[in-house]
Amino acid sequence: MLAHPFDQRHTHKCAIKKAWGYLPMNHQLRVLGQLGDTPVVVRGLTWLPFTQLATFLVMVWYDRRRSPEHSTSDHILIAGMKTAVILGSEWAHNLAHLTAAHHIRKPMDELQIILGMPRCIYHDLEDADVSPRQHIQRAAAGPLLNASLLPLLSTLRRGSHPGSLARELWDAAVGMNIFLSTVSLLPIPGIDGGAILKWSLVNQGRSPTQADGIVRQVNGPLAAILGLGSVLAYLRGKRFVALLLGALAGSAMGVFLGWIKESELLQSPNSRRVLS
Repeated sequence: MLAHPFDQRHTHKCAIKKAWGYLPMNHQLRVLGQLGDTPVVVRGLTWLPFTQLATFLVMVWYDRRRSPEHSTSDHILIAGMKTAVILGSEWAHNLAHLTAAHHIRKPMDELQIILGMPRCIYHDLEDADVSPRQHIQRAAAGPLLNASLLPLLSTLRRGSHPGSLARELWDAAVGMNIFLSTVSLLPIPGIDGGAILKWSLVNQGRSPTQADGIVRQVNGPLAAILGLGSVLAYLRGKRFVALLLGALAGSAMGVFLGWIKESELLQSPNSRRVLS
């Protein structure tokens, strides 16, 4: 993935010039390095790892509630390791997008670190130089990686002792990778499934505008299904799942009604679009 030192120095300078061309001075863009052809950037203090802190605190609260017999040090250890596994899976998901884009020679424009997590940034989501098939390959790489990890993670989980720290970690890893390999395939604009459906339609002969219209119509029934799932999860006492499904249902309904549009959802203040 890392470029040859000479090429890296040359492309690094080009990446800086390219990035500064899209960001005004007051955004304090800083290029940390480069992965393949993609600069890794931060802007001001937006990189601070608040996501890691928030996830860690939630994990501590959850472990205290579920296993009050654990000591404080156990709560901290379990929460820290679960945080690493859960957010590490999300990092791997985004790095798979980056690797696929690099492999097909259609690299993303930036990998920006926001709140401690990566965001895959493309300045033009409908770049004419990127074929529909290449769009699909870039979008599908993340969920495919998570799905490919599940057999190994499930095997490690089965080999661990129930109630052990190892079982706690493998449970978290399996759950997060199931989540990323399924939910990210929902055909909602802004996540991988929306891009996959759109560019599959374009590959079949539709225009990007026609494909956007079909994606919008698909989100109506999808919102109803997700909403029903949210209600059923709540009735079964699974409030977190209900909240998640409810949020996805709201997003899908917003797309269907035209309240949420891909261009607005993914548009940055600098007329830059991002894709997770």
